[in-house]
Amino acid sequence: MQFKRIKREINGVLLLDKPPSYSSNQALQIAKRLYSAAKAGHTGNLDPFATGLLPLCLGEATKFSQTLLDADKEYKATLKLGATSSTGDTEGEISAQQPVQVSPSQVEHVLQRFIGEIQQIPPMHSALKHQGKALYEYARAGVEIERKPRPVTIKRLTMDSLQGDDLEITVTCSKGTYIRVLAEDIGKALGCGAYLTALRRLLTGGFSLAQAVTLEQLELLSQEQRDALLLPVDVLLSALPMVTLDEESAHFFCQGQSVWKSGMNNLGMHRVYAVSQKFLGVGDNVGDGQIAPKRIVV
Repeated sequence: MQFKRIKREINGVLLLDKPPSYSSNQALQIAKRLYSAAKAGHTGNLDPFATGLLPLCLGEATKFSQTLLDADKEYKATLKLGATSSTGDTEGEISAQQPVQVSPSQVEHVLQRFIGEIQQIPPMHSALKHQGKALYEYARAGVEIERKPRPVTIKRLTMDSLQGDDLEITVTCSKGTYIRVLAEDIGKALGCGAYLTALRRLLTGGFSLAQAVTLEQLELLSQEQRDALLLPVDVLLSALPMVTLDEESAHFFCQGQSVWKSGMNNLGMHRVYAVSQKFLGVGDNVGDGQIAPKRIVV
């Protein structure tokens, strides 16, 4: 007889080091099973061949996952120069282009052209939706959908090494940046073509890969040890100012009612806590000292 695993109402943020050959959702589902979590979500898709930092939100943390979806990210990427791929990475059909005759100084010069706000055309092999269906589904069917360029910001782009046809770079970028597209565009600018052979996410917002745990490590831990790895929900909101409510105000705030707080100088969103330092959720200072609840944790 098989027994159904009982789901737990567990809340927190897990920093996962995603392995290769897993989609972000596959990695999420494994972690969700290990935690027996009733609810979970990830905070920014990584392609199956890519590895690295994938913050997972469990329980009430899913209410605030948008903060990491919107956050800047940093990647280490390896480009194969002199060839292109139908998908922009190792999973596509590879086409040879021409011999690579570029110097480190030429690469450095080209990389500088991509720093700042640039326009990217989203790849067909992506999860972006068109008429309710992901673009990669059209691509697999051989259908090309017209995509409009979108602005993204490359905040830092450095060459780490150039060994023959292999170029290693580090990229710090805004949300929505496709490193595959950046690699292809760098290859075009160098006149030899390029595609990604490795991609590893190092940073997301204020979180680092050095803090992350692998699925293999999670498998070996007890439930108590896994739970101890979870960061509190409010780490997702550390950029917001905080406000503490007295017991009565905290009660009404949790009932969905606006409350008054003296000495409120900052307008906009705040992290809201009870006197006990229990995190209550996010409230909006709408003026006149009124804190309106926007998202409440239970």
